[in-house]
Amino acid sequence: MIRILSSLVALFSVATLTAQHATPEVPKLVVAITIDQFRGDYLEMFKQTFGQKGFNRLLSNGLVYNNVFYDFPKPDKASAITTIFTGANPSYHGITAENRYMVNLNREESSFFDDNYLGNFTSDKRSPLPIKVSTIADELKIASGGQSDIYAFAPDASQALASGGHAAGGAYWIEDVTGKWATTTFYRNKQLIVDQHNRSAQSLSNAIASITWRPAIDISRYNAFPYTINRYSFQHFLGQNKKDNIRLFKQSPYVNKEVNDMAIRMLESGSLGKRMNPDYLALTFYAGNFEKALDQNYSVEIQDTYHRLDQELGRLLDAIEATVGIRNALIFVVSTGYFVEQELLPDGMLTAGGDFYPDRSQALLNMYLMALYGREQWIKKYYDGQIFFDRKLLEDKKIDLAEFQQKAAEFLVQSAGVQDVITSHQMLHGAYNANVQFYRNGYYKGISGDLFLELQPGWRGIEPQSPDTHRVRHNAVVSPVIFFGSDIKPEKIERTIDATEIAPSVAYRLRIRAPNAARGEILKELF
Repeated sequence: MIRILSSLVALFSVATLTAQHATPEVPKLVVAITIDQFRGDYLEMFKQTFGQKGFNRLLSNGLVYNNVFYDFPKPDKASAITTIFTGANPSYHGITAENRYMVNLNREESSFFDDNYLGNFTSDKRSPLPIKVSTIADELKIASGGQSDIYAFAPDASQALASGGHAAGGAYWIEDVTGKWATTTFYRNKQLIVDQHNRSAQSLSNAIASITWRPAIDISRYNAFPYTINRYSFQHFLGQNKKDNIRLFKQSPYVNKEVNDMAIRMLESGSLGKRMNPDYLALTFYAGNFEKALDQNYSVEIQDTYHRLDQELGRLLDAIEATVGIRNALIFVVSTGYFVEQELLPDGMLTAGGDFYPDRSQALLNMYLMALYGREQWIKKYYDGQIFFDRKLLEDKKIDLAEFQQKAAEFLVQSAGVQDVITSHQMLHGAYNANVQFYRNGYYKGISGDLFLELQPGWRGIEPQSPDTHRVRHNAVVSPVIFFGSDIKPEKIERTIDATEIAPSVAYRLRIRAPNAARGEILKELF
């Protein structure tokens, strides 16, 4: 009898231990939600206007990391989202920014420009091929033998292509002129649901004329900013300016509804999450500000944006529950880790810092280089904080590139407002320090420039061709990451994770290989 009891105790002990460390079930559906410019501090400040089905549900029942860090300079919607889904920095995946300067063509283009593919419902030529490595979606497609369905919906092409990857059945974005859901002929299959919507009376191209953005609730509840002097109601007629109406629409919370509507149509079609192999749905939402030139009522508008986003997340979670079941889905929410804002100084206020004029610095630098190397136009372009030299001219003149870059950097670093100048030779061959490594992570050979300029905090670059003239701030934006759904244990983790850790962690939960350039650690809380 004692032996029997001992055996039973041992058996139950092993069973209990096995249950505690059981491998989580593979989800039937992955829903990847990227929120452009999403801020953790705003999530906390605005929570009094949230319901129980959106953010509060995610925060209460999800695995929440309080912050994610992008270890390269100037992340934006293209470079950040590509990093999330590849698990690699731009130095590997090749998407260094939303746009790039094409030296050979002497013009600016989308980083996803591809002349080999036409657009559907757009004249833009795009493809995911500029992503030089594999993505989560690619690895899922390979692991499933091509059986997993993969779709991405986003406001902009770069977001859709980065999150959908090379293997998507379709990656769709809102066309900047017509408002139709556009894609590229790189993806061979057409999604009937999208095509039908584009041709319907409900399509954005038909509906935008009647869309007016007003506060969703009484503005007395939008009281998170204690220093707001003039808090007043607002209304924006999004269809009024036909030239810019789609661009402005994408800066409003209504763009989140448009993305969400398509996602819910896909879920309700019954085509996702109903088979042995996991399916994959990537969505990009927007949580940035509305164009300041139209309105200075920032505090009310941004709170309304978050309130409406909360409602859309609740609607999406309800749809996942009704169609697939939350327990059968792995949902993760990630911020892009940056925030674009313009600083409005009171009249007469003077601050440290100033205005940096790249065209003037470029002219002075070229005069200096003429004095050293001869009367030539040595500089091809100043673009996005980088200087591109005429490499062919340097080769023809048999000038040592490393020495040329170094002399130019030593001259430029003396300019007012310039904190540091880093050469591409330093990043590829030079002695490393933390700052050089940081810039190296954002450098891709053949795409990036010769010199990288870092401005001092408080300074702003004044470029006539660019509307983005916000002052440099080195403060970190708190950017949360939330995992929710399939076998996720609710927990709040007070630590900063690297953006490159997300892709291999999701791959681990899917029991597939991590993307081929992913080097980040698997988040231990997901074990």
